Formats: sequence, structure tokens, C-alpha cells
Amino acid sequence: MAPDTQAGSDVFERILASTCPLVALQSADPAILVEQFRLVARRTGQAVYLWRHADGLTSLRDAQMRVPGCVRLGDALRYILQSLHFGVYLMDMPPGPPSATDGALLRQLARTSTGHVRRVVLMGASASLLATFEDDVVKVDAQPPGPATAPRLRDGRWIV
Repeated sequence: MAPDTQAGSDVFERILASTCPLVALQSADPAILVEQFRLVARRTGQAVYLWRHADGLTSLRDAQMRVPGCVRLGDALRYILQSLHFGVYLMDMPPGPPSATDGALLRQLARTSTGHVRRVVLMGASASLLATFEDDVVKVDAQPPGPATAPRLRDGRWIV
């Protein structure tokens, strides 16, 4: 099944439109969402990166490009803090609470304003982790809103 690029574009636009650089993404299937973002990055040329524990920080636009020295979460967060360019960074958060250093780096990213758009997107973050950021994180739900009520046929006309 091919990823729905329109749904990925809509979620990507909501991430970019958020008022905070730290975004918590809620998704039923993050793997499909990553593939949608990969297509968005390739079609638009946007700088979109994915950090995973085993792989480190990799570009979604250039499939095989890894950012050197960013295998650990703390190293990737330091790299993001020092970056002077536009970027969306998807962080596949490991289970459990982050280390004190990683938590401090995430809080610093959440409070740092830059002249360019930089979004750090936490995927799979626990509720306890998100509670530590209070108002420094924006939650984005990747699930499209469903219709309030299903349309019904009445007297030959569809009503909502």
C-alpha cells in the first residue's frame, strides 16, 4: 500500500505552523508517517531528518546520508542546537525517560528561538516525558479528524 502523500503533507504543514520548536506527534502508525514525510522531503527538497537509536540521524531526502557523529540522542540534539538552517527533525524516542542531559537539551531546544524554522518532532514520547515540558511542547495528532456524523439518506437527499 502506497503512503498517502496528501495526509503526510497536511501533517507536515501543521508541524511547520506550530508556534513552538518542540512538537509531540501522536500517530497510530509512525512507520507509515515516516514514509509519508520521506516522500514530502523528496518532492519538496525540504531538510527532514530522522533519528533512531540504531541508525543515528539520517536524511529522509537523501536516503543513505547519515549525519556524522549523531548516533546518540544527545549528540543529535547538540547538532540540532548548533544548526543554522531550516530543518525538521523527527526523533523516534526510546522508551522510558531520557537522561538528564538529553532532557536538558530538549528543554533548551524548546526555548531557543531562531531566525529560521526548526522543529524537533518527538515521536512515541511517553506522557510522563511530555508532562516535563509543560507549555514548551505543541501536540499534533496525525490522525485526520473524522466526520462528526455519517451522512444519511432521507427522502432521496443526503443529510449530514
